[in-house]
Amino acid sequence: MLRDYLKLHFIVLLWGFTAILGKLIALPSVELVFWRTLLAATGLAVLLGARRMPWRIPVGQVLRLLAVGALVATHWITFFLAARLSSVSVCLAGLATLALWTSLLEPLLLWRRVRGYEVGLGLITMVGLYLVSQAEFDQLLGLGVAVLSAGLSALFSVLNSKLIKQHPPLRLTFYEMLGACLSIALFFPIYSQFFTQGKGLQLAWHGLDWLWLGLLAGVCTVYAFSTSVELMKRLSPFAVNLTINLEPVYGIAMAAGIYWLHTKGLLHAPQFNGERMSLGFYIGTLLIVLSVLIHPLVARLMKDKKPDLEPAMPV
Repeated sequence: MLRDYLKLHFIVLLWGFTAILGKLIALPSVELVFWRTLLAATGLAVLLGARRMPWRIPVGQVLRLLAVGALVATHWITFFLAARLSSVSVCLAGLATLALWTSLLEPLLLWRRVRGYEVGLGLITMVGLYLVSQAEFDQLLGLGVAVLSAGLSALFSVLNSKLIKQHPPLRLTFYEMLGACLSIALFFPIYSQFFTQGKGLQLAWHGLDWLWLGLLAGVCTVYAFSTSVELMKRLSPFAVNLTINLEPVYGIAMAAGIYWLHTKGLLHAPQFNGERMSLGFYIGTLLIVLSVLIHPLVARLMKDKKPDLEPAMPV
């Protein structure tokens, strides 16, 4: 059991590393997500074949999964864009509002009653977000994009909580990755014409992009997800979801560590010069993370659990 918990924390560490990889990869956000989803869909197709799992489903269900995939693509594009517009730490602080977004969207989409303790924890999150925005005012745009990205993530997580009852997780994720990749490919003509400042598509890899993309798609997506599914067979949903809430903590800690190594001359990483944050940022982030970590504990105490959302699409 201890080995399973350690493996789960390693998986969450990998998911926290995605924002750092997004900072290291030279590709623009849209092209980056295109390659990530293409490589991930390919890896998942191989995994489905190796496990001899059926992948054919009715056309109507395929279209639903592809549509959710397009939503996933938008989430990832805004996620990596936020890391470029601000810093990894600010991006992950904004992403930590996922629980707040989920508490707002679930009553609307799943027709359940509003829970009082979620409103209270949501208010704490808002206070934390206010402190972060005041402390890092020059990175407000990146923070806003990260909060929007968290809202998109909450939306497809709520939708997946219904879809996961109809499809095995690996098959669901394969179709959503395929949908994400196809939606970006269809968007390319408009994107290259109006959003690239005349530079056109930048799909060619530069420097170590091949390595970082391999880690992002192969390790942080295909491996991390398939392993998390295996672990959920032995660990409770409560333990899994509580651990996944540590993703922003791990990501911010890693970004701070890279910044420290850079300042000491032990690592050349000029992309992380903006990782030095004020005290107000860390106080605000602490409030956000505490509200996220407290939520499942209060839910269990109140014996009013939320629907267990499969982490079918980690960042």
